[in-house]
Amino acid sequence: MVPRTLYVGNLPWKTSEDELNQAFGAYGQVQSCRIITDRETGRSRGFGFVEVDDSDVDNVVQNMNGFVLGGRELVVSEAKPRQPRF
Repeated sequence: MVPRTLYVGNLPWKTSEDELNQAFGAYGQVQSCRIITDRETGRSRGFGFVEVDDSDVDNVVQNMNGFVLGGRELVVSEAKPRQPRF
């Protein structure tokens, strides 16, 4: 299966990659999880990315978008390709 990347926004600051993996794993096969952190402080920036099997994308987005994790409603959508910086 080809993995597809999902954007996950509005993450609670203390969420770990393991917690994210466990929450998303309930609705599909998770390939990897990555929480984006600030380079200087190492603190979460409140968003991340989850790779799931192509066949699970619709189910995962439908069930996880609006899912409450740590008191916050997650925003989940398919990730857009990164724009080049100049």
